[in-house]
Amino acid sequence: MATDANQQAQLAMVLGSDTAPFETLISHLMSSSNEQRSSAEALFNLAKQTNPDTLALKLAHLLQLSPHPEGRAMAAVLLRKLLTRDDAYLWPRLSLPTQSSLKSSMMSCIQREEAKSISKKICDTVSELASGILPENGWPELLPFVFQCVASDSSKLQESAFLILAQLSQYVGETLTPHIKHLHGVFLQCLSSNAVSSDVKIAALNAVISFVQCLSNSTERDRFQDVLPAMIRTLTESLNNGNEATAQEALELFIELAGTEPRFLRRQLVDIVASMLQIAEAESLEESTRHLAVEFLVTLAEARERAPGMVRKLPQFIDRLFAALMKMLEDIEDDPAWYSAETEDEDAGETSNYSMGQECLDRLAIALGGNTIVPVAYQQFSAYLVASEWQKHHASLIALAQIAEGCSKVMIKNLEQVVSMILSQFQSPHPRVRWAAINAIGQLSTDLGPDLQNQHHQRVLPALAAAMDDIQNPRVQAHAASAVLNFSENCTPEILAPYLDGIVSKLLVLLQNGKQMVQEGALTALASVADSSQEHFQKYYDVVMPYLKTILMNATDKSKRMLRAKSMECISLVGMAVGKDRFKQDAIQVMEVLMSLQGSELEADDPITSYMLQAWARLCKCLGQEFLPYMSVVMPPLLQSAQLKPDVTITSADSEDEAEDSDDESMETIILGDKRIGIKTSVLEEKATACNMLCCYADELKEGFFPWVDQVSMVALTLVPLLKFYFHEEVRRAAVSAMPELMRSAKLAIEKGQPGGPDISYLKQISDYIIPAMLEALHKEPDTEICVSMLEALNECLQISGNLLDEGKIRSIIDEVKQVMTASSSRKQERGERANAEDFDAEEGELIKEENEQEEEIFDQVGEILGTLVKTFKASFLPYFDELSSYLTPMWGRDKTAEERRIAICIFDDVAEQCRDAAFKYYDTYLPFVLEACNDESADVRQAAVYGLGVCAEFGGSVFKPLVGEALSRLNVVIQHPNARQSENAMAYDNAVSAVGKICQFHRDSIDSSQVLPAWLNCLPISNDVMEAKVVHDQLCSMVERQDVDLLGPNNQMLTAKAIEANDGKPLPLYQKALCGLTAGAIGACVGSPADLALIRMQADNTLPLAQRRNYTNAFHALYRISADEGVLALWKGCGPTVVRAMALNMGMLASYDQSAEYMRDNLGLGETSTVVGASAVSGFCAAACSLPFDFVKTQIQKMQPDAQGKYPYTGSLDCAMQTLKSGGPLKFYTGFPVYCVRIAPHVMMTWIFLNQITKFQKTIGM
Repeated sequence: MATDANQQAQLAMVLGSDTAPFETLISHLMSSSNEQRSSAEALFNLAKQTNPDTLALKLAHLLQLSPHPEGRAMAAVLLRKLLTRDDAYLWPRLSLPTQSSLKSSMMSCIQREEAKSISKKICDTVSELASGILPENGWPELLPFVFQCVASDSSKLQESAFLILAQLSQYVGETLTPHIKHLHGVFLQCLSSNAVSSDVKIAALNAVISFVQCLSNSTERDRFQDVLPAMIRTLTESLNNGNEATAQEALELFIELAGTEPRFLRRQLVDIVASMLQIAEAESLEESTRHLAVEFLVTLAEARERAPGMVRKLPQFIDRLFAALMKMLEDIEDDPAWYSAETEDEDAGETSNYSMGQECLDRLAIALGGNTIVPVAYQQFSAYLVASEWQKHHASLIALAQIAEGCSKVMIKNLEQVVSMILSQFQSPHPRVRWAAINAIGQLSTDLGPDLQNQHHQRVLPALAAAMDDIQNPRVQAHAASAVLNFSENCTPEILAPYLDGIVSKLLVLLQNGKQMVQEGALTALASVADSSQEHFQKYYDVVMPYLKTILMNATDKSKRMLRAKSMECISLVGMAVGKDRFKQDAIQVMEVLMSLQGSELEADDPITSYMLQAWARLCKCLGQEFLPYMSVVMPPLLQSAQLKPDVTITSADSEDEAEDSDDESMETIILGDKRIGIKTSVLEEKATACNMLCCYADELKEGFFPWVDQVSMVALTLVPLLKFYFHEEVRRAAVSAMPELMRSAKLAIEKGQPGGPDISYLKQISDYIIPAMLEALHKEPDTEICVSMLEALNECLQISGNLLDEGKIRSIIDEVKQVMTASSSRKQERGERANAEDFDAEEGELIKEENEQEEEIFDQVGEILGTLVKTFKASFLPYFDELSSYLTPMWGRDKTAEERRIAICIFDDVAEQCRDAAFKYYDTYLPFVLEACNDESADVRQAAVYGLGVCAEFGGSVFKPLVGEALSRLNVVIQHPNARQSENAMAYDNAVSAVGKICQFHRDSIDSSQVLPAWLNCLPISNDVMEAKVVHDQLCSMVERQDVDLLGPNNQMLTAKAIEANDGKPLPLYQKALCGLTAGAIGACVGSPADLALIRMQADNTLPLAQRRNYTNAFHALYRISADEGVLALWKGCGPTVVRAMALNMGMLASYDQSAEYMRDNLGLGETSTVVGASAVSGFCAAACSLPFDFVKTQIQKMQPDAQGKYPYTGSLDCAMQTLKSGGPLKFYTGFPVYCVRIAPHVMMTWIFLNQITKFQKTIGM
């Protein structure tokens, strides 16, 4: 209480009539003493809460009358904070007199303030306040005052007025639009006048650019076209007068305009681009001025979404800009430090010009594409590469590497030329040129892979191997190893294998190099080579692994942290390449080292942390479930890394101190409005790595990961919030990928009944947490590619959740689907508008096509999600489907892409298939589209359509019946197309054949089956769509089994004809019939062998002495005793001979019957009865003749008994056959043939005769 009273007393004194205490309070707010500043802040906040009117007026008074500049500046800053529209917005709490007084005071301060920096702060405060109250006419005096200042003779007042107009244009531009005519005159008069100072002109330039940006339509913007020449003169006059600081301000404003409203520049584009090129080429100007001119030109090229193709049509624009950038790349010094091969000297000799040239070439190539850039580049490279200066050679190679990403499609077409150009420089006498050539190969291996690897490995890999021998230049050696890494990443094992001996041996030599940079390069290259070559690396394992373990265990010095980190990476990748069995023992040793490292205190910036996270994950992937005991060691630091908070600093954009700090390479700086945001990239990278590793563990360990699922997704809240981590895309990607893995881990733990595992309620709990979070993140996701990944992951989550989703979740999903489709359609519409722009060209068309293809992936994933929901909830989902019809129906239109039409048809197919009767109400609406789509030019659309017809035929019942005729007609067009069976049409063909089969099956009464079924049979077999092939061939087998007359024809003529057709129009030869008989006999014998054994044992039992008899009571008792006494497998004792005997019997029986019947019918002209009797007699004789030798051996094997020593007389069928042959000759096998023939032949004959009669009887009764 005493403290409160003391504060109130202090406050009364500060806000009293004496101004000194208040000035003291303000000075304490700027104090370097934390205690003094904190005390002042507490008192200031108390005044803000209890006496806002007095506080505001005191600040205004101080701003007006204080003799101390720092006090006035602080007053302006504090007033701005008080009047900013945020949660602590003070203005509405002030009384009307106070509000009026403040407005008057601030306008007065603008007139009185002499210090330029303070005047700018006052203008900021005025603009901030006006943005909140001007739209409601809360400050009617302001604009007249501003216009009065503009018209005054005071440069100070003019500059202040334009500053306010610029900010008002950004904040509340619509309030200025009614004054457009007056503003046009003001801007034109000011920028055209020779009497106006450069500062005022820059302020006016800022104002006009801000105002043009706020105008909503091109007609309004075009009114300011006549101001543009004056705007350009402001820049050129500054340069002519030697005032580069002013020119740089003007350039920055033009850059902003080029990025946001490039079309405004179109009419003056030739002039303004010519001026900027002149500035960029003027070596007499400061580098920063030239760089800004280049930045303007590159920004203009990049603004293709707003002005597609505009700069490509400018004469000599690309030539001159490319030449200027190449010239910048020449600005490199041959610094001796570069040759030291120390990491910190990596950029030695590189100037700011060089860096600018590199960056802008990359951006320019991506913006304009290969068709525009490559011809210009190759022309300039040709001139540079014949020059004597090493810098020109170096510049060409660096430029080639920089443009590769943006020009990849065009450069791939000229690979031979490109590779020859680079490899010729591997022999350059200058080390930095050789380094640049290696660098180009490394970059092209990434950007032009795998084409480069596939076509030119025989030239590139030997060249890189030779470069690793450059012992005089260790930096070249290290870079050659790094290029091997890039090259091998896009290589197949088969390509790498022939070169492995040479590459691995050279890399092992480099590992023993004294330079750490070389060792690190060799390690990363070895890791990549092992990863790419996989099992081919086995032969090098025993040589390589000792080196790697030595580095891991001995590189303990702080200066060797990166070397040790890379050894972890290399060991884990080598282990994955050779597999668990080979790596396991070394893996245990390596994990012990990692555990000891993890237990030590690593510094925050130690690279080992990130590398160790990845190494653990690879070890897990290699060892699988055997890695589980190590998870308790791995997870705590992994979660800690995943939970790292981004190291973000936010300061004013115009803070000079912070601008100097932005040179810190570990910080990435972006300007957002008036704020400079700095982010520590190393923290983000470690966080992204950790998130990826969590996903990896969940994917690899499946249900084994469940004990950590709860920590990851529910308690520690690690990954789910990262779905909206906008500082780093890779973090979001990893979080997205992890969501289904976490849910799958929990579900598998439930299904496998893991001890202490979850129940179904837990899965619902985690589903209820993850899915809404994903929907929220999807709603805000700015990146289209990540949107696709999110939708894909969401679909997986829905499949895992199944019917655990409640109505509220389904509603949220449907609402988000609508939003996604709407946003995607809007983006496509914007691209359509770009395509109609006057500068649109073919290059831009290609870029738009790529963007639209990515957009189609969104629709594809939406279709997958809706398909999952339909399959899960079936008819109960239809009310939501009805809601979506207004979004889906337009996708059927001919103006939509083939992919959109395919997706729409697939969604209807799912509804018809899953909802069956409940889907009948949609047939009238959607089936006409499906029928029309059967003849679509896109094979994918046709496939979806004909599949849908098959579904409707199967489930559509009477609703589909009236459409059967038209459906058959449409399907016939697909099937009869001349190119129907070509690869691109094969899937549509198979689905059309399947659909015809379903019509035959479910609507036979509506078709002429005697015509349709044979035609359908003629289309078989199908093989491209495996699922439909199974359905069709199952249907065929069923119809054959029930002897479908329409399908088979009289005497099975249709099926026989089909078999003959498949055999090049000839009847089946005897050997094929024999093979069929052999196969059928083998299968039947395997099934019947136990019963046959029981029969023989029972017959033999009566011949044994009484003491040895088993006294079987029946066949079942015999089977039981055999399995009980000798084991279950004993039931198949002698199975081999039985199978062989049955194969011989069936071969003789089946093949001879068919062949004899064909001969007697076709050659002898016998009738049906005579043919059947005659063929069956031949069949019986052949069956007996073929089977008796095998039957003899089989019987000997099954009857044999062990002697007193337990030894059997025969070791097997072959031994029995050989002993029989030796003792009795071949005829021994035919002992008892007449009796055997009399037993077998009648049986076979009666089988065929009765089969023929039964078949005839079935046909007479319609079976």
